[in-house]
Amino acid sequence: MRVSMWVLVLLFIFGFNHRIFAHQRPRTERISGSAGDVLEDDPVGRLKVYVYELPSKYNKKLLQKDPRCLTYMFAAEIFIHRFLLSSPVRTLNPDEADWFYTPIYTTCDLTPTGMPLPFKSPRMMRSAIQLISTNWPYWNRTDGADHFFVVPHDFGACFHYQEEKAIKRGILPLLQRATLVQTFGQRNHVCLNEGSIIIPPYAPPKKMQARQIPPDTPRSIFVYFRGLFYDVNNDPEGGYYARGARAAVWENFKNNALFDISTEHPTTYYEDMQRAIFCLCPLGWAPWSPRLVEAVVFGCIPVIIADDIVLPFADAIPWEDIGVFVAEEDVPNLDIILTSIPTDVILRKQRLLANPSMKRAMQFPQPAQSGDAFHQILNGLARKLPHDNKIFLKPGEKVLNWTAGPVGDLKPW
Repeated sequence: MRVSMWVLVLLFIFGFNHRIFAHQRPRTERISGSAGDVLEDDPVGRLKVYVYELPSKYNKKLLQKDPRCLTYMFAAEIFIHRFLLSSPVRTLNPDEADWFYTPIYTTCDLTPTGMPLPFKSPRMMRSAIQLISTNWPYWNRTDGADHFFVVPHDFGACFHYQEEKAIKRGILPLLQRATLVQTFGQRNHVCLNEGSIIIPPYAPPKKMQARQIPPDTPRSIFVYFRGLFYDVNNDPEGGYYARGARAAVWENFKNNALFDISTEHPTTYYEDMQRAIFCLCPLGWAPWSPRLVEAVVFGCIPVIIADDIVLPFADAIPWEDIGVFVAEEDVPNLDIILTSIPTDVILRKQRLLANPSMKRAMQFPQPAQSGDAFHQILNGLARKLPHDNKIFLKPGEKVLNWTAGPVGDLKPW
């Protein structure tokens, strides 16, 4: 138990500071420098995308079979497809395209509890690539180097939800030259290719919008978190799940009055985040989670506990300015770290979070809005142009090994 006299002193300080937070409505502050300019870029006119027309078994039929795929955290793959079909960057002439997009819903295979099963994904992806390479000439020109794929699995195109097995599998060999648009991002990791575009996970924009409370509502919660601390089914002792970071949060702060943390997920979850100053965003099995999106949208300063994480749209969103980074090994000192942040620093982070462009960049709204996550993805693709001539293969040249990978991945889908 870490409740002591000094905690009472901190509570007094927090109460004094809270009066500032409660009565000083955060103004909006524009993001300065190149990050702000990138965030507000307009990709229209800077690139053209050709969308392959695939048989519906790769996308629409999967969704018809299980509509839950529309609302879970991996749904970006569905909404990106829908967006591109009506986007002004779409071209119906593949000969003038800068990029080629293959719409495959690889995560839309759910268990009864709503978790995606990635085991068929490699065969499904391989089948789609065989189709486009047979029916169109564009894949074969570059072995996919001017193609992009959306792979929002826990560990991207490694297609497994357990990190050890994902590392062993590695990225699907046929995707080694393509640009991967994925939620997973961790430096020096085999499941992250150089040049990948890291995106936020999907969180329902309309649901979050409907739960907005008045912006001048006092932020009376210092630290907030709802979620698992232990995965009792797969890692009951907590040493492997979240690399022990979540377990450390619970063991050190479950009785700390500054921390509102629990495994319960109340109906007021969204409202509570809007009443909190800091929202914990620790890693789980993977380093990312929808909490990051929710924290930004609700103006709660994200406390990012995930060593080496690569964050969404890092060239456009100034994460160092809006968030707090805490090393996993420093979790036992989380209370000291957060109470030591000066009030003026906290207020500036809140002003930046209040900027509507920041919130839009983290969401996939329907219909799309200027500057939203869809447009940030297109900006990322546009910044990779023009393609280097070296990506184009000589006649008859092949780079990818079609027989590489686990034997099970080579079976027909």
